[in-house]
Amino acid sequence: MRTVLDPTGERRTSARELLPRPTSLRGRSVGLLDISKARGDVVLDRLEELLTADGARVRRYRKPTFARTAPVDLRHEIAEQCEVVIEALAD
Repeated sequence: MRTVLDPTGERRTSARELLPRPTSLRGRSVGLLDISKARGDVVLDRLEELLTADGARVRRYRKPTFARTAPVDLRHEIAEQCEVVIEALAD
């Protein structure tokens, strides 16, 4: 059993089933979401290098501000274009 914490301020957590993880990222479309915190791009630049070397197709995205959730149109774009998403924050 895993507990997933959701920082969006829900008063009551909803039950969410985890999706199965792929056995490999080779050939998969991986989205890297920069939440606009300082130096998040540094983390994602290195991740992109590693993922690309491992055969993943990487797409980059950036939230307008870290203080709010990603806009609906950005979330929709990511969901349509990516099989896996990695979100990075740093300071």
